Amino acid sequence: MLMRDITTITMDSKELRAKAVLVERRKEEGVRLCLDRPVQARKGSTLFGDVRLVHNALPEIDFDDIDASTKFLGHKFSAPIMIGAMTGGAQISKKINRNLAEAAEELGIGMSVGSQRAGLLTKSLADTYSVARQAGPHIFLGSNIGGAQLSHGLGLGEAKKLITMLDADALYVHLNPLQELIQPEGEPEYNGVLAKIKDLIAGLDKPVVVKEVGSGISDQVARRLEAVGASAIEVAGSGGTSWPGVESYRAKEAGDTLRFAAGNMLWDWGIPTAAALYGVRRSVKIPVVASGGLRTGLDVAKAMAMGADLCAMAWPLLRPATVSSAKVREYLENVIFVLKSVMFVTGCRNVAELRKSRYIVTSELKDWCALFDKA
Repeated sequence: MLMRDITTITMDSKELRAKAVLVERRKEEGVRLCLDRPVQARKGSTLFGDVRLVHNALPEIDFDDIDASTKFLGHKFSAPIMIGAMTGGAQISKKINRNLAEAAEELGIGMSVGSQRAGLLTKSLADTYSVARQAGPHIFLGSNIGGAQLSHGLGLGEAKKLITMLDADALYVHLNPLQELIQPEGEPEYNGVLAKIKDLIAGLDKPVVVKEVGSGISDQVARRLEAVGASAIEVAGSGGTSWPGVESYRAKEAGDTLRFAAGNMLWDWGIPTAAALYGVRRSVKIPVVASGGLRTGLDVAKAMAMGADLCAMAWPLLRPATVSSAKVREYLENVIFVLKSVMFVTGCRNVAELRKSRYIVTSELKDWCALFDKA
């Protein structure tokens, strides 16, 4: 059982060291594959290409007066952007999380770390996460644990440890059933996860945000999460990084032909991000974060116009984060400039106006919207 692994109840120091080595190796493999192999959607897309904003030839505003700041769960962001959950649990992750957090601190935005269960094994692995708070003392920072780990018994006590590890402002629970299925050492066991999420929400004094990892959250799932008290939902739709794809590489290397084949077959599985955002936004009143394949300020602007409260980016920041915080900041400054440019040419002085701006949908996204409109 995973809980015996991560809580160290039955492990001696030798077993702990062995477990830590295996976990660190897997975490590093995930980072290396995302850096070195093609892991993006093959034929699918986010469908933000099917969204068109309406140009305003007479905006009656000055570009320098545009205010892109917003609030999320009581925290102010200089722009409606945060650095999405990526990594931790390996020494390469420590450098990445430090650079991400430094950039977030300088820009006045937030971030979330990757799944923290590795941090419960040893202090050295915990440090690969806690470095984010050291580098970003004032940022909104999210802890992170998986739904599968909840089903295996991770409870309130461990969740509090994860939050304390980062002095976090929220706990993210990631739902990744498809990734768990394809991962060679995965745990595709989701029975009772919703009840476990409800228990965490009741027992924590921090917001709980529930997210996917690249296959999207539907309108029906969103309503169930809102009903148990989730503070926000991050849709994390398809069209960006494929975690079935990442795990299929690992399955091939492990000689697991079944999971390798399934990962390739289901590479583009999921609800495209723009469609997931449309469906979830119309189904719940709590904040909604758009993520999954967002790459540009134009993507962010479209997501905000469709009703997102915030947007998260991960993969495009990974390579810059292996270099320096300055490279991360450079990428994000470009995103923010383009976002504000779109606000200017749509006549939006602030994020509130952008969220009310007009847009049209075409092609495949139109079919998705019709489906959710019938619900």
